[in-house]
Amino acid sequence: MTDIHRCDVRPGRLVEWTLHPSTVEAAAGSPEVSRPPAYVQESHIRTSRSVREDGLFVPTWSGAAFDIRGPVDTEALQEALRAWTLRHETLRSGFRWVGDEMRRFTLDADAVALHREDVGDFGDATTLIRYLEDRFDVAADALSWPNFIYAAVLREDGASIYLAFDHSNVDAYSIYRIPAEIHELYEAALQGRTVVTPPVASYVDFCAIERTNADQIDDTHTIVARWREFVAACDGTLPPFPVDLGLDPEGPLPTQKMMHEMLVDDTAAAAFEAYCRPYGGSLVGILAATALFVHEVGGQQVYRTVVPFHTRVKSQWLDSVGWYVGGAPIEVPVAQAPDFDSALKMVRDELRKNRLLSRIPVARVLRLLGHDFRPTSPDLYSIVSFVDTRGMPGSDRWPDMNAHGLLRVSYGDQVCAWVTRFHDGLQLACRYPDTAIAHKNMRRYVEELRGVIVSVARDAAVPAVPAAAVPAGQ
Repeated sequence: MTDIHRCDVRPGRLVEWTLHPSTVEAAAGSPEVSRPPAYVQESHIRTSRSVREDGLFVPTWSGAAFDIRGPVDTEALQEALRAWTLRHETLRSGFRWVGDEMRRFTLDADAVALHREDVGDFGDATTLIRYLEDRFDVAADALSWPNFIYAAVLREDGASIYLAFDHSNVDAYSIYRIPAEIHELYEAALQGRTVVTPPVASYVDFCAIERTNADQIDDTHTIVARWREFVAACDGTLPPFPVDLGLDPEGPLPTQKMMHEMLVDDTAAAAFEAYCRPYGGSLVGILAATALFVHEVGGQQVYRTVVPFHTRVKSQWLDSVGWYVGGAPIEVPVAQAPDFDSALKMVRDELRKNRLLSRIPVARVLRLLGHDFRPTSPDLYSIVSFVDTRGMPGSDRWPDMNAHGLLRVSYGDQVCAWVTRFHDGLQLACRYPDTAIAHKNMRRYVEELRGVIVSVARDAAVPAVPAAAVPAGQ
């Protein structure tokens, strides 16, 4: 995971694909369907609208970048991109406002066509990066439809492919599946054959199922009661990253910076994982180290955070593109932890107790609590996320593909950190407010997180405390 400035963009001839004007016209006349938006989609889009009404355009797209060896056949590539688009219903589905209500429409697959535009040659990488970022900001905007775009930078030896989506369409797992799937479809198109795969389950269907389940609970439910206690302990809001970020409470929404680096190599990552496994794995270890850090630096007696978990709890959703993420609140009494092992136990116990809370969308809970958090920032709270990508299709070939997940870094007053396990180690990507104090404290966080991992990896003694593993991921 990184931003577009750090993914080795190289000059070449730029070609773009968007939905064809005839497809956009068909969408304008398409009827509404009964399947509603997911709560996370609605919250995201309403937040974007609220921030826009405050006068600030905050891009929130994410995407994928990877290389294809050449020379590249653009017709075959277009065929592959269209075939991939048709696999995933969320990409031909959007929303209209009817008063203050969001209504969904979905196009039939045979109405979907791509439009290719040859933008031209770029001889300078900096100019190309600036163009791509500006173009993606507009084409993958949360408040418009279509809200995604594909691009290829063509060179004699191959091409770099970039796909950008508004967050309402994708999560990390969706992005990580893209390089291998597009490669497979492109190779098939070159050879004139069709890739035969089982139908992919629709995120649009999942949205309807999840929302129906969420709407069955009321404000007396135990999940809502647990969230009520948590929000009250956070002074009536959702938790920020509890260290000084140098923010002006009366100032405008700050710009953000990106931090992106490898924490440790595969050997240290494997040793850290083995040490933490009796407590639930690397996610527990990352959160325990974070809890110790915020206690030391921020003076927090209790580390409160919302932990993201993927909601692909049934195998039918594993191959589906969508935003399958929920959040579980945890409270770690870190002041009572004399050492790392104690913090591990605390985090393990909190996750085991609260993980199932992530099945009910946070936006639904807040509505039941009666909290009207009028969003002034694209992030309602700070996160520390963990994803293990080693089981993703083609992940062992990502270095050869120059594959990256892309994050847009623009504005925000929260800290969003993604720790990712790759075959070659643990990587951290983080966006945080662009202040001198935030930079100092986030730099310290990375170094202390790395220090804990390295220290644990060097410790030959594996703890003998049995515990059920806590599945991780976003």
